[in-house]
Amino acid sequence: MKKTKINFRIKYAVIMMLTGMLLLPGLLTVAQDTTANVKGQVIDEVVAVVGRNIILKSDIENQYLTYRSQGRISGSSEEIHCAILEDLLYQKLMVVQAEYDSIEVTPDQVNNELDRRISSFINQFGSQEKLEKFYGKTLNEIKSELNDIIREQLLAQQVQNGIVSSVTITPSEIRSFFNSMPKDSIPLIKTHYTIAEIVKKPPISVEEKLRVKEKLLELRKRILKGESFATMAILYSEDPGSAKRGGELGFYGRGQLYPEFEAVAFKLKEGEISSVVETEAGYHIIQLIERKGDYVNVRHILLVPKVSPADLMKARNELDSIANLIRADSMTFDEAVAKFSDSEDKNNGGLLINPYTGGTTWEAEQLDPQVSFTIEKMKVGEISNAVPMKTEDQKDAYRLLMLKEKTEPHRASLKTDYSYMEKLALQKKQAEAVDEWINRKMKEIYVQIKKEYQNCPFRHDWLKNLKK
Repeated sequence: MKKTKINFRIKYAVIMMLTGMLLLPGLLTVAQDTTANVKGQVIDEVVAVVGRNIILKSDIENQYLTYRSQGRISGSSEEIHCAILEDLLYQKLMVVQAEYDSIEVTPDQVNNELDRRISSFINQFGSQEKLEKFYGKTLNEIKSELNDIIREQLLAQQVQNGIVSSVTITPSEIRSFFNSMPKDSIPLIKTHYTIAEIVKKPPISVEEKLRVKEKLLELRKRILKGESFATMAILYSEDPGSAKRGGELGFYGRGQLYPEFEAVAFKLKEGEISSVVETEAGYHIIQLIERKGDYVNVRHILLVPKVSPADLMKARNELDSIANLIRADSMTFDEAVAKFSDSEDKNNGGLLINPYTGGTTWEAEQLDPQVSFTIEKMKVGEISNAVPMKTEDQKDAYRLLMLKEKTEPHRASLKTDYSYMEKLALQKKQAEAVDEWINRKMKEIYVQIKKEYQNCPFRHDWLKNLKK
């Protein structure tokens, strides 16, 4: 169904807030969130005006309470309120500029971004039910309240991207940036690993696939005869994320589900039960609960064909034989990857790609615990014995691991960490470009801030025009 794992969560746990953030310089970069379940009613009022856009006291208070409840920020209440306000002032200023420049975002862009962030937040909470309980609102109510917020953030992001798009950095600027850093401020680089793998995925037997399909057809017959789909899902579904909710997934839009699953789900009538549907995750039967426009809420029962113990042992023995060939210099690791690996990463030498950075280096805490445990005592160039793994679709498999590179903890230097320092220098220059833009635009665009907030220690002189 969902395009990634069996439990239908996002492939990688992106730690982010529901409404995202702008990459503005020197701030808390906290996310605007007007959906917090605030105990006690806030008496709303306009705190600031930027152009024709207003910032309400509830915008600040709700965000403050949400972050406090999650322990995400520290500092005095006054400092945090002021920082949140300035973050919102930045965003509103860019929204005004977007209006001047006739920058637009389409409803589809807003919906896609909203769906992505909702899915990420559901993943963070563990379920849609927990998300709704935390905010005290239904998923549709949360989406409705966030729609305009997301739209403004996308507009502001486009403006910011335009500001920094032409910013480049030269080698001399990188050197100057590094040399200007106090010694005790030079970043400490943690141990980094570069790891490659050779994967063997044992095939699922035809007999096992038939067994699973027949089991699902049997469950379908029982449901059609009057038994509860939800009860069957709780008892038999192998999707841990939805089974405890009777197989209910919550509302999803087009493009968020496995194509085969989606094609069937959107054609069902309310209460109708599908035939057996095959996806990368396994085999499903689906029942439509409700459809609202381009969103469907369905129940499903997932059964996953299992690899036989004999086939798993065969894969393990094959990998151990390959490891012995490499150790005996009968072939290189790269040659073995190209010849034997069943993984898609065979095209890049079997290198593990870090989803957090998009690169091939990993910090220990970013690694799968099994991988981390395996390579902990390995030397560079060493190959492991076959170790068990789960594939992206949660199938059992085995792999060999090779530790390609390992760096020890150290203070950053231009010699060993040039690309890292280049990134920091570029970020600083981009932040300066945004600062310069803000200082210029705040002179051109009307800004008014309520008196009680005028003593905030803002980074920029938002009150300059008020003093005239």
